[in-house]
Amino acid sequence: MREIRYSAEFNKDYVKLRNRADKGNSEAEYLLGLISKATAKLAENPEAGKKIPRKLWPKEYIQKYGINNLWKYNLDQNWRLIYTITGNQVDLFLIYLEYLVHKKYNRKFGYKN
Repeated sequence: MREIRYSAEFNKDYVKLRNRADKGNSEAEYLLGLISKATAKLAENPEAGKKIPRKLWPKEYIQKYGINNLWKYNLDQNWRLIYTITGNQVDLFLIYLEYLVHKKYNRKFGYKN
Protein backbone atom coordinates (compact mmCIF):
# COMPACT_ATOMS: atom_id res chain seq x y z
CA MET A 1 0.00 0.00 0.00
CA ARG A 2 1.25 3.48 -0.85
CA GLU A 3 -0.04 6.43 1.07
CA ILE A 4 0.68 10.12 0.66
CA ARG A 5 1.04 12.11 3.87
CA TYR A 6 1.79 15.76 4.51
CA SER A 7 4.23 17.24 6.98
CA ALA A 8 2.62 19.75 9.33
CA GLU A 9 4.24 22.63 7.43
CA PHE A 10 3.16 21.29 4.05
CA ASN A 11 -0.39 20.80 5.31
CA LYS A 12 -0.53 24.36 6.65
CA ASP A 13 0.66 25.80 3.33
CA TYR A 14 -1.62 23.48 1.36
CA VAL A 15 -4.69 24.62 3.31
CA LYS A 16 -3.77 28.25 2.58
CA LEU A 17 -3.31 27.36 -1.08
CA ARG A 18 -6.73 25.69 -1.22
CA ASN A 19 -8.33 28.72 0.44
CA ARG A 20 -6.77 30.99 -2.18
CA ALA A 21 -7.98 28.67 -4.93
CA ASP A 22 -11.49 28.64 -3.45
CA LYS A 23 -11.47 32.44 -3.72
CA GLY A 24 -10.68 32.20 -7.44
CA ASN A 25 -6.91 32.73 -7.40
CA SER A 26 -5.81 31.22 -10.71
CA GLU A 27 -2.18 30.65 -9.65
CA ALA A 28 -3.36 28.68 -6.61
CA GLU A 29 -5.76 26.65 -8.77
CA TYR A 30 -2.92 25.91 -11.20
CA LEU A 31 -0.56 24.83 -8.41
CA LEU A 32 -3.22 22.60 -6.83
CA GLY A 33 -3.65 20.93 -10.21
CA LEU A 34 0.10 20.34 -10.46
CA ILE A 35 0.22 18.83 -6.96
CA SER A 36 -2.76 16.63 -7.76
CA LYS A 37 -1.11 15.30 -10.94
CA ALA A 38 2.15 14.71 -9.04
CA THR A 39 0.27 12.83 -6.33
CA ALA A 40 -1.29 10.49 -8.89
CA LYS A 41 2.09 9.87 -10.52
CA LEU A 42 3.94 9.37 -7.22
CA ALA A 43 1.24 7.03 -5.85
CA GLU A 44 1.90 4.87 -8.91
CA ASN A 45 5.70 5.20 -8.77
CA PRO A 46 7.19 6.76 -5.60
CA GLU A 47 10.58 7.07 -7.29
CA ALA A 48 9.23 9.13 -10.21
CA GLY A 49 11.04 12.13 -8.78
CA LYS A 50 14.77 12.65 -8.65
CA LYS A 51 16.73 11.54 -5.59
CA ILE A 52 18.63 14.43 -4.02
CA PRO A 53 22.23 13.63 -2.98
CA ARG A 54 22.73 13.67 0.80
CA LYS A 55 25.41 16.38 0.61
CA LEU A 56 22.76 18.81 -0.68
CA TRP A 57 20.13 18.16 2.01
CA PRO A 58 19.21 21.25 3.99
CA LYS A 59 19.99 20.75 7.68
CA GLU A 60 16.47 21.88 8.59
CA TYR A 61 15.02 18.78 6.89
CA ILE A 62 17.37 16.46 8.77
CA GLN A 63 16.67 18.13 12.12
CA LYS A 64 12.94 18.61 11.65
CA TYR A 65 12.01 15.32 9.96
CA GLY A 66 14.89 12.92 10.66
CA ILE A 67 14.94 11.94 6.99
CA ASN A 68 17.15 9.25 5.50
CA ASN A 69 16.22 9.99 1.86
CA LEU A 70 15.07 13.06 0.00
CA TRP A 71 13.42 13.46 -3.38
CA LYS A 72 12.25 16.28 -5.62
CA TYR A 73 9.54 16.17 -8.21
CA ASN A 74 9.41 18.92 -10.85
CA LEU A 75 5.80 20.05 -10.90
CA ASP A 76 6.54 22.26 -13.91
CA GLN A 77 9.41 24.52 -15.01
CA ASN A 78 8.97 26.75 -11.98
CA TRP A 79 7.65 24.63 -9.07
CA ARG A 80 9.30 21.80 -7.09
CA LEU A 81 7.79 19.30 -4.67
CA ILE A 82 10.12 17.97 -1.97
CA TYR A 83 9.27 14.62 -0.38
CA THR A 84 10.71 11.66 1.48
CA ILE A 85 9.83 7.96 1.34
CA THR A 86 9.42 5.89 4.48
CA GLY A 87 8.01 2.53 5.49
CA ASN A 88 8.61 -0.92 4.03
CA GLN A 89 7.58 -3.01 1.02
CA VAL A 90 4.08 -3.56 2.43
CA ASP A 91 3.37 -0.12 3.87
CA LEU A 92 5.09 2.61 1.88
CA PHE A 93 4.52 6.26 2.75
CA LEU A 94 5.47 9.36 0.83
CA ILE A 95 5.65 12.42 3.02
CA TYR A 96 5.38 15.76 1.26
CA LEU A 97 7.67 18.22 3.00
CA GLU A 98 7.40 21.35 0.92
CA TYR A 99 6.55 22.84 -2.45
CA LEU A 100 8.54 25.83 -3.59
CA VAL A 101 9.43 27.91 -6.60
CA HIS A 102 12.56 26.94 -8.50
CA LYS A 103 14.51 30.03 -7.38
CA LYS A 104 13.84 29.28 -3.68
CA TYR A 105 14.69 25.61 -4.31
CA ASN A 106 18.04 26.63 -5.79
CA ARG A 107 18.88 28.82 -2.78
CA LYS A 108 17.78 26.21 -0.24
CA PHE A 109 19.83 23.44 -1.86
CA GLY A 110 22.91 25.57 -2.53
CA TYR A 111 22.70 25.91 -6.30
CA LYS A 112 23.86 29.12 -7.96
CA ASN A 113 21.14 31.25 -9.52
